[in-house]
Amino acid sequence: MATLRHSEIAGTGHYVPSRVVKNAELETLLDTSDAWIQERTGIQERRWFEEGIDTTTNMGTKAAQMALADAGLTADDVQLIVFATLSPDYVFPGSGVLLQRELGMKDHVPALDVRNQCSGFIYALSVADQFIKTGMYDNVLVVGSEIHSSGLDKTPRGRGVAVIFGDGAGAVLLRPSTRAGHGILSTHLHAQGEFAEELIVKEPGSNREGRVTVAVENQADMYPYMNGQNVFKNAVVRFPQVIKEALDANQLQAADIDLLIPHQANLRITQYVQGKMGLADDKVFSNIQRYGNTTAASIPLALSEAVQQGKIKRGDLLCLAAFGSGFTWASALIRW
Repeated sequence: MATLRHSEIAGTGHYVPSRVVKNAELETLLDTSDAWIQERTGIQERRWFEEGIDTTTNMGTKAAQMALADAGLTADDVQLIVFATLSPDYVFPGSGVLLQRELGMKDHVPALDVRNQCSGFIYALSVADQFIKTGMYDNVLVVGSEIHSSGLDKTPRGRGVAVIFGDGAGAVLLRPSTRAGHGILSTHLHAQGEFAEELIVKEPGSNREGRVTVAVENQADMYPYMNGQNVFKNAVVRFPQVIKEALDANQLQAADIDLLIPHQANLRITQYVQGKMGLADDKVFSNIQRYGNTTAASIPLALSEAVQQGKIKRGDLLCLAAFGSGFTWASALIRW
């Protein structure tokens, strides 16, 4: 039986809109306060897109171009696109084909869209990893990009959710590893559909006749709903579980982790997980304070920043972990 190849991250990139929205801007809009937001989420500011300038696809394109340059490759070297988002530019087609167009790819490179919300990037990374392992493709572009701000309830009724989310994009270029024992060591994916309605945008749903009319009549269901207490309760259990699963699969321990990059859901969740895993402050990367929760974009955005800041060096053990709507959760263990 042939030995499966390992894949590695050869390049990283990210992009965020130029508009900075500080907590103070939301105080009157949402009947909230900077202190209330920071106490519950740790967020100080976030980025919101500018209409006519930013789209989910072109933000992903800018992040992808940065990742390709970092890898020393061009768009013509890419053999597959895997695009993770819950906020595509159109209901259909997905943003993957739009990214292909914006990158000016000459060949008919396949584009796959992944919709697993906060776990979307790790799911997409795992999909790309399998294609490389089996030898089907060599260079795979994995992108996470989100525009949340256009779909938030920006009234006091929606403040519990509206203060959390931001816009941005991140990308990585995956290729076969030439170094034994390096690259993506394993990925671990999970879902629990019984909690699907605990974090949801219900409308417009296709299972209702005249869905557009129904959505207009039920406008509140077009905004995100989150049972924050239940999401938190499950997140603080699933994060440590899926991190430990990755470590156990590779005969490693939490003390071996050089850097944990969790999905930037809530700084309080990250701090709880950090304590549960016994990790020092310099072993956990957080940028939610500046960007809020960017869902599928949060991990590649944080990864790109960590690389830029010199927080990851060759040979480091890196753990990515996510939890979110679905519920879904996932992890990836990487030897850099």
